[in-house]
Amino acid sequence: MLALHNQQGHPRLGMAISRKSVRRAVKRNLIKRQLRESFRQHQAIIGHFDIVVMARPGVDSLSRQELREQIDECWQKIAKKCVPS
Repeated sequence: MLALHNQQGHPRLGMAISRKSVRRAVKRNLIKRQLRESFRQHQAIIGHFDIVVMARPGVDSLSRQELREQIDECWQKIAKKCVPS
């Protein structure tokens, strides 16, 4: 995940889930749905940032629970690193 401060007043999400990293469209769509839902639930802690999520090869081998846990960990890391000073 990459994060950059924005002037919009709310967080925004971008996704780069390529066919090269996740071959099956069903799995790509599942990952995107999980990301969107998790993003909605964590908007309050994220702050005013533009966030781009890039999938790495092998992410399609994770179970739904493992995927969700890793996404949630990333939101926590971003929230800690992007605290306004």
